[in-house]
Amino acid sequence: MDIIREPKWKSYVVETTGPIFTSKLCQEIIDLSKTLKKEEGKINNPNYELNAIRKSTINWIPFDKMQLVYKDINSFIQKTNRNHFGFNDVEITEMAQVSEYSEGDFYNWHTDTSIDMDKEPAVRKLSMTLLLNNPNEFKGGDLEIAGKILYPMKQGHATIFASFLQHRVTPVTKGIRKSLVMWFGGEPFK
Repeated sequence: MDIIREPKWKSYVVETTGPIFTSKLCQEIIDLSKTLKKEEGKINNPNYELNAIRKSTINWIPFDKMQLVYKDINSFIQKTNRNHFGFNDVEITEMAQVSEYSEGDFYNWHTDTSIDMDKEPAVRKLSMTLLLNNPNEFKGGDLEIAGKILYPMKQGHATIFASFLQHRVTPVTKGIRKSLVMWFGGEPFK
């Protein structure tokens, strides 16, 4: 796992300066996702129309399908949290999601926190987006957090941010963008 770069404009966002996954591992995750049930991306807020907020397809990666990867990511997130965020009780609380954005797909401004706390197993504290495919395979699909476009992501690189920050994926204008998305949570903030 590589060193983290923390943008000066926001203290709750960090980006890896190098890949945390090899291109081979990224391809293995893409291949695994092709064997799993594909579904339409959903949103957590019944007050909004889905098509106005999100258009993408997703797959959920069961814990038993990539145990070692989950273990490595957990170690990486523990270190990242300790060094940059300092949140209590941070652990993997949900299966990883492979998100696929085809031409015209997007995910408008949202947070990764739930409005229905009774249904949420743990409070999401950290979110991670890792680009699985080569950025030459698509145009658009930029990750924006708190109104700022991040450095162009590279294959295997990750961005980790506080789940309560507003963020979006801009529309893909050409090709397909594939990313691994994960959340880490625990007890409510104090």
